[in-house]
Amino acid sequence: MEYELDQGAGSGLRLGMILLSTDETVEYEARMVLAGRDVNLMHARIPARADVTPEDLASMAPEMTRTAALLPRDLRALAYACTSGATIIGSQEVARLVNLAHPGVPVTNPLSAVIDALHALGVKRAAMVTPYVEAVSGPMAECLRVAGIEVLHSVSYGQKEDWTVARITEASTRRAMLEAGRVPGVEAVFASCTNLRTFGVIDAVEAELGLPVVTSNQALLWDMLRRAGVEARGWGPGRLFTI
Repeated sequence: MEYELDQGAGSGLRLGMILLSTDETVEYEARMVLAGRDVNLMHARIPARADVTPEDLASMAPEMTRTAALLPRDLRALAYACTSGATIIGSQEVARLVNLAHPGVPVTNPLSAVIDALHALGVKRAAMVTPYVEAVSGPMAECLRVAGIEVLHSVSYGQKEDWTVARITEASTRRAMLEAGRVPGVEAVFASCTNLRTFGVIDAVEAELGLPVVTSNQALLWDMLRRAGVEARGWGPGRLFTI
């Protein structure tokens, strides 16, 4: 019997995402942005250890290309969904390893996406909220500094176990964002970690502080869509999706 071919499900836009085997949040928040749109976001999970330490994060690098190769071809953009992992491995190295499996496909990660987002918002001085231990949050703040963004204040839960991070309430994160954002001179609040839930409080915190809020998942989705050539104004929460 004869048949016809098209571009497959979500033929309007094909995106790929490498997420951690321990992550329980980024898929949920991505659906909040992409629901009802002609987008096919396909996932592959990279083996990740439960503890978020520099040594554990670095262990993902040897698995990056193999995991990327599990994703279908013909993607418009591809993301590695780990802010701390990108900090330790390095954004350029992440892109290189992913492109070994998908040559020429634009690659992003939450760290580089957050930096681009803060630049797009005109932010030079930020506060940072993280769940991490200092061995991870310290290098992340340094990456922001090198990119021209000074971290004036940092609030951390000091948590290295990813299962626990996924269960930190949005109310807790909202309180941390408000505390961090009230430090004099702060121009925006950055909440880090793809496993930390934030989408339910971004707009409320922005309204209370009068400042933009940028989170790992929000920036990652914004940057994926931007790199794929999509005009995504209004798709997600926060001021970032208004520019």
